Amino acid sequence: MAPITEVEGRRVALSNLEKVLYPAAGFTKGEVLHYYATIADVLLPHLRDRPVSFLRYPDGPDGQVFFTKNVPPGTPEWVTTAEVPRMEGPARMVLVQDLASLMWAANLVTEFHTPQWLIKAPGEADRLVFDLDPGAPATVVECCRVAVWLRDRLAADGIEAWPKTSGAKGLHLLAAVRAASSEQVSEYAKELAVEAERELPRLVVHRMTKSLRPGKVFVDWSQNAARKTTATPYTLRARARPLVSAPVTWEEVEQCAAPGQLAFTAADLAPRLQDYGDLLAPLLDAGRAARCPVLS
Repeated sequence: MAPITEVEGRRVALSNLEKVLYPAAGFTKGEVLHYYATIADVLLPHLRDRPVSFLRYPDGPDGQVFFTKNVPPGTPEWVTTAEVPRMEGPARMVLVQDLASLMWAANLVTEFHTPQWLIKAPGEADRLVFDLDPGAPATVVECCRVAVWLRDRLAADGIEAWPKTSGAKGLHLLAAVRAASSEQVSEYAKELAVEAERELPRLVVHRMTKSLRPGKVFVDWSQNAARKTTATPYTLRARARPLVSAPVTWEEVEQCAAPGQLAFTAADLAPRLQDYGDLLAPLLDAGRAARCPVLS
């Protein structure tokens, strides 16, 4: 029998708490749940009102890893769901709106992935995102150099960008935008990726083609498409260690000299939150959202 715990008046079944999910760190499912309970206050605002795609790894990163977009079987009736438009027709997806829903979802052992729009306006972007992905032998160190260039280029258009680690090899840049469709934001992001490649030809590639990528940073602008998602801030990732997609300061980005400097595990996050709070809180302030340039 799975133990039942009560979370904000909801009964949540938690299972296999002793199961080791990250063998390299001896990190158990119970520790995964504890991590999410501990950082819920900063994670939930980034999940709220965004349909969640789950990348599930119930037997750890070395087991089966699979993507779930539709509402999973057995979802409690008190978990919020919503109809989401898709090319193949509408589908129902989960919205993680509160702590009980977060703990239920965390018990499925999942990475949280969210789109750059809110459920009330599926075609209207409120986020701009760049996923900076290094091709070996490039690392996050090279990503940081590209991130600084993109930060300054976005600032020239009045857009403030905020960095976080991907929780894998790279870096994500996020900005709050308004008054533009996902297509318009995608077009703008692609334009900047092309410009970055032109300005930093030895460092940047804007196309996914594998043969172009060794030693360079792929500036992936495509996650601005309405159908695409990005790892949510603070989500654990299905890696060998319990790495987190962690917000970082621009100072940390500018001073990064070795990949290990920007690798944060679940255990690192509580002290970082004490020091910094939510570094991505400005993204949640509608008053700071910038108008995205619409290319003619």
